[in-house]
Amino acid sequence: MAILSLKSISRSFDGIRAVDNLSLAIEKARITALIGPNGSGKTTVFNIVTGLIPADSGSVSLDGTVLSGLPPHKVARAGIGRTFQLIRLCPQMTVLENVMLALRHRVGERLTMAMLRPKRLVAEENENRERAIELLQSVEMDHKKSVMGNELSHGQRRLVEIARALALDPRVLLLDEPTSGLYPQMIRKVTEIVRALRDDGRTIWFIEHNMKVVLELSDRVIVLDHGRKLIEGTPDEIKDNPEVNTAYLGRSRIGVA
Repeated sequence: MAILSLKSISRSFDGIRAVDNLSLAIEKARITALIGPNGSGKTTVFNIVTGLIPADSGSVSLDGTVLSGLPPHKVARAGIGRTFQLIRLCPQMTVLENVMLALRHRVGERLTMAMLRPKRLVAEENENRERAIELLQSVEMDHKKSVMGNELSHGQRRLVEIARALALDPRVLLLDEPTSGLYPQMIRKVTEIVRALRDDGRTIWFIEHNMKVVLELSDRVIVLDHGRKLIEGTPDEIKDNPEVNTAYLGRSRIGVA
């Protein structure tokens, strides 16, 4: 069953069509990969879905609710979580504080409450702290909760970014190249965490250039080429498809680096 739908999405930059009349659906509680050559429009699609840039035409809907035209913070509250290709942690905050930042602060958002610090605010902060620790445990980073963001390795920052995205309790989690720049052991850890999220009922949609990860991790693969959907199918259906291999610079098999 589809939870996220894109209908006839198009977007141009300076006359160049980055996304061209794209329609697709993301199935609930599945891991879907979005792949394609550089410049095929993958990150542009994610940016449209999350409200960072508007589409020129078409619509995005989450479980029937139209998200098109909403600013990013309202898209996030509607149920779309996101990580970025370039990790965006607050370097001078601790790991715990980075995750707590993404949690809702219903009481503390009001200035008077923040200044007076009533019991309700203290209780909310304690609840958020406990929830942030749970999220860090889910990505095996709770032991680093007191470490500053700028003291983490690249792979550790990636895990914290995933935990922070989960703090929104998203109905769909978008991951932009989650294994980029990671060493093999950390790649395995990230893929194990993503599988565990799927097994817990999360819907995952990710962009990835590591085809080994795509083929091993995905339930479904969507291939873009010049902003259009070239083909969609299971990893086995995708890996030997001649159109896909042609799009990937003529490689004989996309599973080969």
